Amino acid sequence: MIEIRKTTLNDLDRVMEIYDIARDFMARNGNPTQWGDGYPVRALIEEDIARGESYVMEEGGEIHGVFMFMQRVEPTYSKIEGAWLNDTPYGTIHRIATDGKIKRMFDKCVEFCLGITKNLRVDTHNDNIPMQKAIKRNGFTYCGVIYMLHDGTPRIAFQRQ
Repeated sequence: MIEIRKTTLNDLDRVMEIYDIARDFMARNGNPTQWGDGYPVRALIEEDIARGESYVMEEGGEIHGVFMFMQRVEPTYSKIEGAWLNDTPYGTIHRIATDGKIKRMFDKCVEFCLGITKNLRVDTHNDNIPMQKAIKRNGFTYCGVIYMLHDGTPRIAFQRQ
């Protein structure tokens, strides 16, 4: 059974391994640029942990996945080519990655996040087809295109309410 808990600094090496695995998977599956530059960097994950927004997914004491879940305004989402479903407070899922050993980890992440708030947002790269399928399978609605603040690259954005 998958358990989800907050990430600790002791988990950091394993978390970074999982991001390496995810980058390799994306590159092999037609999405080499979304995280191609070594994103997310260790310092960013350390910040997520310090804010209490990083979570790991584990089974039998082994970490198989990681994600960031924030319940504050996402600055990147302030401008969208399209429209969000509503403007009420929301949670945002970012930086989800798995080691590939357990299927449908995004489903488990969404279930966990829905236990905190029923209004969720997420975005992904246009080339990240596996993630788009998982997002749609979990009842999210396409809302439009947002642009990353750090480099201006586009992402397709979804919401579930």
